[in-house]
Amino acid sequence: MTSPEPTSAATHRRIVASYPEYRQAERAVDHLSDNGFPVQHSAIVARELELVEQVTGRYSYLSAAGNGAGGGAITGALLGWLFGLFTWVTPLISGLLLALYGAILGAIIGAVIGLIAHAMSGGRRDFSSMPNLRADSYDLLVDSDYADQATTMLNSAGAPGLGRAATGTE
Repeated sequence: MTSPEPTSAATHRRIVASYPEYRQAERAVDHLSDNGFPVQHSAIVARELELVEQVTGRYSYLSAAGNGAGGGAITGALLGWLFGLFTWVTPLISGLLLALYGAILGAIIGAVIGLIAHAMSGGRRDFSSMPNLRADSYDLLVDSDYADQATTMLNSAGAPGLGRAATGTE
């Protein structure tokens, strides 16, 4: 197996295809790879990026306590299990029982810390959300020396196609 040749910053690349979805650009590169094209000479570039933050709900004292309790329970259970595994506490107490005690204690401590953190925020962010990056299009760029070969392969029968007609350079 040969290692890919590094592409220098001075290498001139051409846009050989542009796709509205990342999966389509990925399929095009996969098609090139399946047909023996040296894909290390290509790149998928997202254009017109935007950050979309989807608000998922209100973040209340109850949700802060619940999130803190969940994280604390997992941490406490893991620590309790480790204490039992390495018999750091008398061997009469099993590792599973120590994990249960750790989960309970961790949940209590986590809930208290979650409540304190939410109270200290002063209501500046009383909602939960999930950030997501989106792009308007995904360009398939190929080193100039290989661009014509890539275009021919993407135009062949059974290929995912060229997407929107793309002419230009980067």
